[in-house]
Amino acid sequence: MIANHYVNNAKMLNCLKDYRLNILNNDIKPKIPEYLGECILKIATRLSYKSNFINYSYRDDMISDGIENCIHCINSFDPEKSSNPFAYFTQVIYFAFLRRIAKEKKQSYIKHQLVKDMPFDAFDMQEHDDDSEFKNSYMSFIQTHQNFDASFFVKKEPKEKNEKFESLDAFL
Repeated sequence: MIANHYVNNAKMLNCLKDYRLNILNNDIKPKIPEYLGECILKIATRLSYKSNFINYSYRDDMISDGIENCIHCINSFDPEKSSNPFAYFTQVIYFAFLRRIAKEKKQSYIKHQLVKDMPFDAFDMQEHDDDSEFKNSYMSFIQTHQNFDASFFVKKEPKEKNEKFESLDAFL
């Protein structure tokens, strides 16, 4: 008994082959077939439900980024080299998700830095606000967000040449 998958890989491959032939035969870029678009949408949506992506509040943005990247690199898939478009587009979407998470982390860091650096006097107090309660909540917020992860701002140093190969060049 054959398992019932949400995307038919063979049908998707045939659709991609037809699309590539259509590109070669026309001067203008043809519209992406509806079935191919449905497959990409299903892959992106299903991947967003994996445990490492499910809890993000910007999951819809991740799905949109994944679809956009697939459409951007649809011509890069070569049916002569691979017969598995499902795996190809899943990887494209996966890395689009990772890029979106990195962007959101960076934005979150910037937001937290702005709030942390904001002077206490910038907050307006209303008559009905309890001054001590507000100060306590502000201070607890600052203490909680003081050690926010900024590892994505650290630039990696380029790798140095391997000394073994440098010494070999002297002998050659």
